[in-house]
Amino acid sequence: MELYYSFSALIVLASIFAYLNYRFLKLPSTIGIMVIAIVVSIFLVMFGEAVLPRTFGHLNNLMNSIDFTEVLMGAMLNFLLFAGGIHININDLKEQFRPVLIFSTAGVVISTFVVGFGMFYLLPFLGIQLPFIYCLVFGALISPTDPVAVLSILKQANVSKSLETKVAGESLFNDGMAVVVFTVVLQLAIGKEVDLGVESIGLLLMKEAGGGILLGVVLGWITSRLMREVDDYIISVLVTLSVVMGGYLIARQMHISGPLTMVAAGLFMGNFNVRFKMKSVTQDYLIKFWELIDEILNAVLFLFIGFELLMIKDLKHFMVPGLLAIAVVLIARLISIWVPTRFMSLRTRFSPQTIKVLVWGGIRGGVSIALAMSIPKSEYSEIILSITYCVVVFSIIVQGLTIAKVANPKAIAKEEEAQETVALDDHA
Repeated sequence: MELYYSFSALIVLASIFAYLNYRFLKLPSTIGIMVIAIVVSIFLVMFGEAVLPRTFGHLNNLMNSIDFTEVLMGAMLNFLLFAGGIHININDLKEQFRPVLIFSTAGVVISTFVVGFGMFYLLPFLGIQLPFIYCLVFGALISPTDPVAVLSILKQANVSKSLETKVAGESLFNDGMAVVVFTVVLQLAIGKEVDLGVESIGLLLMKEAGGGILLGVVLGWITSRLMREVDDYIISVLVTLSVVMGGYLIARQMHISGPLTMVAAGLFMGNFNVRFKMKSVTQDYLIKFWELIDEILNAVLFLFIGFELLMIKDLKHFMVPGLLAIAVVLIARLISIWVPTRFMSLRTRFSPQTIKVLVWGGIRGGVSIALAMSIPKSEYSEIILSITYCVVVFSIIVQGLTIAKVANPKAIAKEEEAQETVALDDHA
């Protein structure tokens, strides 16, 4: 019952904050909820024990009673990624498969090492000595873009379909690579023996990512075959829920990527086959159900991110390192996007506007915080969690609120049209 009470409290707070944001702040719902939660957290940290000791104590107990890493990575993320996968058009994804694959694999590795080297050489100027291996740990956990944050914020940005698919597709698929890199580097950091051979790492990636995608496709195919003969939205909802909840249990038992399983299953089931007997009304109910689940869990997740401030002791001592980390992560994002586009430019042309949106749209979120919180307690875990929180908050609030302005549809359309003309001329 403890988890039920905790989740009930979070839902109540999320609904209150969502109402306040709708009436007064007028920000995108998830960002508004997080901003209010951060403001409340700052107030409680500064004055809570003196002014509202019981409220401060209750909220602290609430946050301490929930394992954020387990709740997000083991439960919420599965629902959110399945819901995200349902809304991606597989034909659009096929067209953007090459950049999505490269950004979600090579891009993560490039960013990890750029962040790692950057933090290792720059932190000593602030009087902080963080071993190189822990700098790489931070690089690994902060490099993947967060699918939940990206998908929720992209709804407000008026970008072209191809660009939206690139950004959303990368965020959905880069978890597999990120988890493998993070797991290997973290094991090295805590002193475990790890086989760093290309074959060993390749097999781990194939099992983690490839196995997750394969399981998702199999689950999606089986359940899609079953649903062909069904035209009942209640059964359809129950079947999709069983895919998410049962699929995660299978993935966990097989030690493969649950998030990628959910993405693949969502993609497969979201692109309804013409032979389905499901009427459009039933499909509409099913899509709206998952949109509702998406909105509710997003609200709770961003509330949770805002209240995570209560869990970080002496955050003010890490504000300057946090600002440094923000700059390093943005530079690493630019390099991890720009370098692969140089190799893809022969077949796929990327305009400066497109690269700008890909860089600024690489939003970090709860996944990075969850990975940071999974690091075993040590003298370095607190600083990593603190600077991760700074990067995530900046990413969601600043990048999230400005991505619509950065994504100038007219400028992108002009540049893409000009590049298509150049490509045709070159081909001729």
